[in-house]
Amino acid sequence: MSYLLTATCVVPAAGAILTAALPAGSTEARRRTTKLTALAVSAATLALAAVAAARFEPGGARYQLTESYSWIRSFGINFSLGVDGIGAVLVLLTAVLVPIVMLASWHDADPAPAPEGTFENRRRTQGFFALILAVEAMVIVSFLATDVFLFYVFFEAMLIPMYFLIGGFGDKAGGPEAARQRSYAAVKFLLYNLLGGLVMLAAVIGLYVIAQQQGQATFDLQSLTSAIADGKLVIDPTAERALFLGFFFAFAVKAPLWPLHTWLPNAMGESTAGTAVLITAVVDKVGTFAMLRFCLGLFPDASKFFAPAILVLSVIGIIYGALLAVGQKDIKRLIAYASISHFGFIIMGIFAMTSQGQSGATLYMVNHGISTAAWLLVAGFLISRRGSRLIADYGGVQKVAPVLAGTFLIGGLATLSLPGLAPFVSEFLVLVGTFSRYPVLGIIATFGIVLAALYALVLYQRTMTGPVKDGVRGMADLKVREIAVVAPLVALTVFLGVYPKPLTDLVNPAVNDTLSQVHRTDPAPAHPVAEPAGGEQK
Repeated sequence: MSYLLTATCVVPAAGAILTAALPAGSTEARRRTTKLTALAVSAATLALAAVAAARFEPGGARYQLTESYSWIRSFGINFSLGVDGIGAVLVLLTAVLVPIVMLASWHDADPAPAPEGTFENRRRTQGFFALILAVEAMVIVSFLATDVFLFYVFFEAMLIPMYFLIGGFGDKAGGPEAARQRSYAAVKFLLYNLLGGLVMLAAVIGLYVIAQQQGQATFDLQSLTSAIADGKLVIDPTAERALFLGFFFAFAVKAPLWPLHTWLPNAMGESTAGTAVLITAVVDKVGTFAMLRFCLGLFPDASKFFAPAILVLSVIGIIYGALLAVGQKDIKRLIAYASISHFGFIIMGIFAMTSQGQSGATLYMVNHGISTAAWLLVAGFLISRRGSRLIADYGGVQKVAPVLAGTFLIGGLATLSLPGLAPFVSEFLVLVGTFSRYPVLGIIATFGIVLAALYALVLYQRTMTGPVKDGVRGMADLKVREIAVVAPLVALTVFLGVYPKPLTDLVNPAVNDTLSQVHRTDPAPAHPVAEPAGGEQK
């Protein structure tokens, strides 16, 4: 048995404990030790994730590098891990983004002047970086879990460190009511997601009871999906739809899908840029990933039954999120609403139930994570210099900080899916896959692309071009550390936009397997074959 997946989960968890336990103190040397320790742990996690992705064989079994350890034997609950192509790319995305987030947030947890011995001086830096590592560990377990109960535990557990990151380490440009707004955003985030989790728990218990009644008393995902496919586990259609809705509701809150999205703009707006990246580029991806793995795998008939309604909600989310992004005055809330629109595309690709749509949705999870991280982090650098999130406070930045303006433009162009940048490939596949089965919805969704161009280019025009505003004069350009943060994200955006094959090779077998579970095939093309003159075909 390989222990690679367990190590990939345990290293950041152990690193979180180690970072939190480092000697307290307010000196720069101790803070630097804390940061370097956390960064080293995240680098080690990245190395393990890269090895796992390299060892994965696209032509092999659906789940590979599997591990299983007995946990609660009386209920058939195990600590079971396994990686498929979709999980491999999302674990790799998480492992890439966490050290970048740490570098970008290098000074975000530095304590303000406070009396010696208070929390602000003693534990703030350790707490911040330990929480980031805790989130990474829990997200990775969620992507690797092949036990339904194990997934549920970590799906819920990641809410706790995220709650403290949002509420305890907020945006310093939030104004005089920042603390109250952070508290509101953190509580809203927690309550929404806890409600979703409680509904899911009821569905998890219901699934176990039904399986137990038919001699399949297990939480093992592979056993359950095989029993459903073979007819050994038969779920009544009404019960299956109820269970599907219990799982889907939790995932739609996490994703988030309209109209369950309202916690996201508050959480991202009041968080540091690094925490906002963790929310939208890492944690929220667990929701869309789980739709593919659990909703479609465990409830294939219910997934097909609810697919049209979910597609309508997705298209509403695409247009709604883009329209609200156009009207935003706050930079980070604009990016939050843009992400709501992008999650609509992802969910639309999943429930179009075509190979192009689901491959595009999986690529979209990765590409949205990379491009939005770049846009958000550069926006965070911009906001930290000016001390304001309001778009109206900026203007002429490109004249005083051209590198900052240039990288901000690249992030915006990637968000609007410019050809040649990574999100274009995934958005194109989602639209093609949707149009082949639901042409009207595919056509309506394309208006989201037009609106994306509007909000991204107008934001750039209002902040970066025109006369230099008084508050922008003397603004410093990106520093070496900040360039080191943005450069790999820009490089990945360009590379995956030109050559997405490494990702498609990994995800396509898992996508095909998922489609077979729901008994779906791609619609056959319906193009008449033209006959040459004389009635003979070529």
